[in-house]
Amino acid sequence: MLSTKSESDITSLAPSSPSRSPKRPVYYVQSPSRDSHDGDKSSTMQPSPMESPSHPSSVGRHSRNSSASRFSGIFRSSSGRKGGRKRNDKGWPECGVIMEEGPYDEFEDKAFTRRCQALIALFTFVVLFTVFCLIIWGASRPYKAEILVKSFAVHNFYIGEGSDFSGVPTKLLTVNGTLKLSVYNPATIFGIHVTSNPVNLVYSEIPVATGQLKKYYQPRKSRRTVSVVLEGKKVPLYGAGSTLTFTQNGAAEIPLVLKFEVRSRGNVVGKLVRTKHRKQISCPLVIDSTKTKLIKFKKTTCTYH
Repeated sequence: MLSTKSESDITSLAPSSPSRSPKRPVYYVQSPSRDSHDGDKSSTMQPSPMESPSHPSSVGRHSRNSSASRFSGIFRSSSGRKGGRKRNDKGWPECGVIMEEGPYDEFEDKAFTRRCQALIALFTFVVLFTVFCLIIWGASRPYKAEILVKSFAVHNFYIGEGSDFSGVPTKLLTVNGTLKLSVYNPATIFGIHVTSNPVNLVYSEIPVATGQLKKYYQPRKSRRTVSVVLEGKKVPLYGAGSTLTFTQNGAAEIPLVLKFEVRSRGNVVGKLVRTKHRKQISCPLVIDSTKTKLIKFKKTTCTYH
């Protein structure tokens, strides 16, 4: 049932309505239950359903209330979602843990397998390269330098009486000459470096003249003639000079021996693969100052080791 308000209530609400619209009676319903529970609060007045929706104030209040309810609903829903997340002991929100698939052992096994493969590949390369170098070295061994003694030209030859540096009387021998050698490199894939130890002209185990073959490079499949200068000046013969024989004009025939060693080295694969050869040569000869000063050697005259 609707209760009729007093005139004071009606007159107090009349100014809120616009002057252009006719005054209409407004009815309010008071909730006694709410007043009984909240005695300290002011009574809440709710408009009656009989109130016209075309009233401007009611329309404004309705639009404000609906927009406020929309925004408050959004904030409530978002705050409700945030508040609904679980939190751990420290107050941090819990999150889903991503579980990794498979153990780490298979990655370690793959890394170990790759290392093994790299070591095996390196070892295989070293073995193959070593075998290759051995094959090349074995194939290059037969290519030894061919050395022949061609001639010895005597430029100066003198024997006489004298004394050594300490004043002991003895026979002195002076020899000066040039030795010619023929060197041939039969190798088809590498050149050689040729040198020698001291070339000695010996009389009764006493070196009376000495020379040295200078080191040089000889290309593959090539032949070359080299010269070695031998010099000996006033070499004391001591007891060995007593066996010398002189001719009528004062000259002597002296049996001598050429002794030396020729060394050759070929770089087949740089400095990794090398071939080295040595050849010891011994050539007997007799020097007579009354005869020709050019002594030629046959291949069978000298011995080559």
